[in-house]
Amino acid sequence: MPTLEERVNRDLAAAMKAKDEAALRGIRAIKSAILLAKTDGSGQPIDEAREVQILQKLIKSRQDSYEIYVNNNRPDLAQKEMEEIEVIKRYLPAMLEGAELEGAVREIISEVGATSLKDMGKVMAVATKKLAGKAEPRLISEAVKKLLGV
Repeated sequence: MPTLEERVNRDLAAAMKAKDEAALRGIRAIKSAILLAKTDGSGQPIDEAREVQILQKLIKSRQDSYEIYVNNNRPDLAQKEMEEIEVIKRYLPAMLEGAELEGAVREIISEVGATSLKDMGKVMAVATKKLAGKAEPRLISEAVKKLLGV
């Protein structure tokens, strides 16, 4: 399976040939973020978890910009941000939702031995690590609350 960087380089060439401006902006942003992560001096390897973290950070910053543009009545700029978000999302692994997420949280609850809402902190600590990049933290929290009986 190719790394994120290899996929980005391949897709960048395809986007250039297709003259797809939205894809070019999004892919170049990913390429830039990967390069920054490689040269940030932290010495951390860029594994799959770090790739997901980088992509989520890019999406979050674009969502923030999107909201600012919408609030300031700039639909043209808001549209560009939304296009880039869609491009970046293509590189994220499929997110867990609904029954799949509840199943994963149920496993974590039994693994931790949680029985009531008092154990939510323990469950969330394990769940956020195990499900990082696979589910939104808000949805994880909702699933934990539901399964612990709130």
